[in-house]
Amino acid sequence: MTYQRDFERKLNVAIIGVGSHCYRNILPVMNYLPVTIKALCDKDEALVKAAAGQYGQCSYYTDSSDMYDKEPLDAVFLAVSPQAHPKLAIQAFEAGVHVWMEKPVAMRASEVEDMIAHRKDRIAVVGLKKAFMPAAQKALEVVHSPQYGGLNSILAVYPMTLPEDGRDILAHRKFHNWLGNGCHPLALMMAVGGKVAAVTAHKQSSGNGTLLLDFANGVAGSFHLARGPQPVESYSLFADKWHMHIDNSMKVTLQRGNPEFRYGETTNYIPSGFDSGAIVWEPQNCLATLENKALFTQGFYHELMYFCECVLHNQLPQKGTLEFALEIMQVYEAALLSDNKTIYL
Repeated sequence: MTYQRDFERKLNVAIIGVGSHCYRNILPVMNYLPVTIKALCDKDEALVKAAAGQYGQCSYYTDSSDMYDKEPLDAVFLAVSPQAHPKLAIQAFEAGVHVWMEKPVAMRASEVEDMIAHRKDRIAVVGLKKAFMPAAQKALEVVHSPQYGGLNSILAVYPMTLPEDGRDILAHRKFHNWLGNGCHPLALMMAVGGKVAAVTAHKQSSGNGTLLLDFANGVAGSFHLARGPQPVESYSLFADKWHMHIDNSMKVTLQRGNPEFRYGETTNYIPSGFDSGAIVWEPQNCLATLENKALFTQGFYHELMYFCECVLHNQLPQKGTLEFALEIMQVYEAALLSDNKTIYL
């Protein structure tokens, strides 16, 4: 691990939005990134002044236009509401600044298309942490391994309900938890499964139900809308030879099975050798290490560092792109419109 103070080459950056989420999850990650925080910006002057005071020579602003006029910036981090993302992202693109923005990316898919149209040669990454967290990266590694066999289905379980009147939510751009947090399981499912071709939402009046995703490559996806005490989040990936489970975003179990199993004949459930059975990965909590901190297990560090590396090396991102965020928004909207009918994308 290289800490911020140790990097020889750094990006000059600003952060817009220094509320609770930023203070808990974005600003702490800056300690591990190749950045120099030149400015903070927030409409709340007292709040942004207090936050800037922690960073020595860091300037503070209540108006982003004023900030771009005065600060030579390489990149900006947007930690604001989805309603504010499109305007602020386009403003940054026009100022020649690269953009990382928190999820949800916007209120409607059309707003993401507008951002793409204004991006030009700027780099943009969306903070879809479930696609960046270590458990998801291990899932991608396994799924693309020839040993794994072809992926055939995905099951996601997440504490989520669908709103009753999806059309009204879309028409009036109302915020709902389906937008705020539904993008998390969708990001992991779509990062692993690929592009979605059709969406069917089976729901009760209570909002409980199941979202069925038909992936373009033939993989079947089932997103179970769950309620209940935490932890409840889990993902299961089923393939021809092995299957894999992610529990609570951290514990990863790869079930390799018993290759010698024959129904009615096999007498030993533990075959010889070390190439069968389950492999389990989970962070250790007996040491003050980075691997067990939420900033790392949940993917915050990985998504932010990925953005910085793309900017430093002038490489177009392959993960967390606006195009990927657009696909998620299209699934989000289709689920609101489905009403137990299949919506083709």
